[in-house]
Amino acid sequence: MKPKTHPQYRDVAFTDMSIGKTFIIPSTAETRETITIDGVEYPQVKLDTSSESHPFYTGAQTRIVEAGRVEKFRQKFAAKTAALNASAAQAKAKKAKK
Repeated sequence: MKPKTHPQYRDVAFTDMSIGKTFIIPSTAETRETITIDGVEYPQVKLDTSSESHPFYTGAQTRIVEAGRVEKFRQKFAAKTAALNASAAQAKAKKAKK
């Protein structure tokens, strides 16, 4: 491999700022900040959220609102279908009288 073409792969400390938890993971992420953990200095990347705090991964995410939207759509569609069927039946009855 050519020298100086690949980024440096090293242990990096990722800190979830919402809960204060730090993960040490090998990465090529560039950062200017450092943090010392157990006497070892690591480059630090600060995150707004991670798998430890995101609602999708923690199970706090709810789907109740989405289910309500689906039901509302089905009711609306059923009402329009019933109206179309009723008008078709009236047109058929008028045609039969002629």
